[in-house]
Amino acid sequence: MILHLLIAAAGSGRRMGAGCNKLLLPLAGRPVLSWTLDSIKVAESIDWIGIIGQPIDQTSIMTLVERLDKPINWINGGSTRQESVQRGLAALPFDAENVLIHDGARCLAEPSLFNSCAEAVKEGEAVIAATPVTDTIKRVDSDGIIVKTPIREGLWAAQTPQGFSVKRLREAHLKAIASSWSVTDDASLFERLGWPVKVLESSPSNIKVTTPFDLTIAEAVLRARKQC
Repeated sequence: MILHLLIAAAGSGRRMGAGCNKLLLPLAGRPVLSWTLDSIKVAESIDWIGIIGQPIDQTSIMTLVERLDKPINWINGGSTRQESVQRGLAALPFDAENVLIHDGARCLAEPSLFNSCAEAVKEGEAVIAATPVTDTIKRVDSDGIIVKTPIREGLWAAQTPQGFSVKRLREAHLKAIASSWSVTDDASLFERLGWPVKVLESSPSNIKVTTPFDLTIAEAVLRARKQC
């Protein structure tokens, strides 16, 4: 069973304060996205890769994937992550059955995580990588006043990859368009539809590089891995 992977790589880098796509910023001497691709290259579960990005970044990003020995496809992204994933789904081969969605900015995801998610999806489950919340979470109103402290037990921080049946994920996105739903990850669509999504525990190091501080943390993790 062929496993397809869509990499969301169309971000602007606004929160990074960069003048370019944050995935092209240097991390330990290489672009952020190149570290993501290293794990994908080793993950034997991945057979087909679609990179969703902005046309202005196509040449730079596709240069990074030249060394991968898997089919690579470029897909022009949309104005939001949700629209970009919709375009990615439309670009999948007609016979695609299962798909993983991964944020290119999660450059520390390990090959074993991709393989675990792929195995669960091939067994018919919808799945996301996630980690238990360890901080005390506060819900705050528009004036900055705490209004509620959710019980920490049972709270998980969603990550990627996230994996789904292609047919069901397409159905969920069509429903989102019809209902004007706006979400920040694909699992949220399944949740709104009452469809189960399983959580696979991931490492806290599977951070999403969003700010300059995240680059510092990611470099420290890579340095530690190299020493092991």
